[in-house]
Amino acid sequence: MTEIVRRESKGILSSAVEYGNTVYLAGLTADDQSQDSKGQAEQILAKIDKLLAACGSNKSKVLTATIWVSDIRNRANMNEAWSAWADPKNLPARACVEAKMADPKCLVEIMVVAAK
Repeated sequence: MTEIVRRESKGILSSAVEYGNTVYLAGLTADDQSQDSKGQAEQILAKIDKLLAACGSNKSKVLTATIWVSDIRNRANMNEAWSAWADPKNLPARACVEAKMADPKCLVEIMVVAAK
């Protein structure tokens, strides 16, 4: 039976869950929410890099990404950070939608699933 490994479990969730050769990341938000959507996305993508590395993966192995923006007009600004970060030879399937966030200062939330 394949072991389930949970990382950074606190409150109501784990930041990462490993099962088999797949890594599931929780929806991640920026720590400094005073920044614009590009700055928040850059922080989140750095968190994704760190969590994937801890799980034995990296951004070239991201299978899917779901991105929520508080205002769809922030999508282009967020995409600047995404495009600078994403591996152009290994782009994941991706969705980006507008959503009301739990905290109005939160402009971006990103969740990914990756292979190991």
